[in-house]
Amino acid sequence: MAKPSATGGDAKVSVIVPAYNEEQNIKQILRMLMDVEQVLPSLEVIVIDDGSTDGTLGEIAKFSQEVILLKHENNRGKGAALATGFDAASGDVVVVQDADLEYSPYDIPRLVKPILSGEADVVFGSRFKGSREGMKFSNYVGNKLLSLTTKLLYGAPITDLMTGHKVFSKRVVRSIDLTEDGFKIEPEIAAEVFHGGWRYAEVPIMYIRRTRGKSKFRFIKDGVRCFWRLVRARAYGKTLYTRKRDQDPLSR
Repeated sequence: MAKPSATGGDAKVSVIVPAYNEEQNIKQILRMLMDVEQVLPSLEVIVIDDGSTDGTLGEIAKFSQEVILLKHENNRGKGAALATGFDAASGDVVVVQDADLEYSPYDIPRLVKPILSGEADVVFGSRFKGSREGMKFSNYVGNKLLSLTTKLLYGAPITDLMTGHKVFSKRVVRSIDLTEDGFKIEPEIAAEVFHGGWRYAEVPIMYIRRTRGKSKFRFIKDGVRCFWRLVRARAYGKTLYTRKRDQDPLSR
């Protein structure tokens, strides 16, 4: 993977890294983020260990001087990890970076540019506008269907709804009220962005299918749940997010 190139601006950038049983990958991700810090000096890296049962926590601890470590005692899901990270982030720009090495941290300087330049409030990294190596056919079709659903429901011609690379301005992070714990966080975030009328952009990114560790996303079960989350969010609008979790069966 090519090293990141410099980008302008003195804004502080917070990178949120949710990690669950990523012992084999987390060290390399954090090393790559240290490289990114060379071109984004005001970089804050927040890693959320989401109840890992392998050696992930020990690997993160090796970077105790470089990162902020937050822990969930039990596995609560990606959405809960992101919510914890968002609450802790102090940056002007907040980046979501998965820990599975499928998304390169070296794309971060390009991803934050539309926000630093004032062109967008939210940036989606698009695998379909960039490069894809080894993506499963089922994931390709599923992502296309979810993105098409988003376009039909919201009039938003987004190409990669389920991307693991998302970037937000601080005011967007402070405005959204996340309720989902699992992978339904992806359509929930998108619905919040579109309902809120935030300006968004897509930036091409590089995707390489993971070769170490096991994917947590279950194509049929999680894909169907994400589809219905999009539909329900469009039907109920913001009222869907003001309901308490224990009153919303979709959040269980």
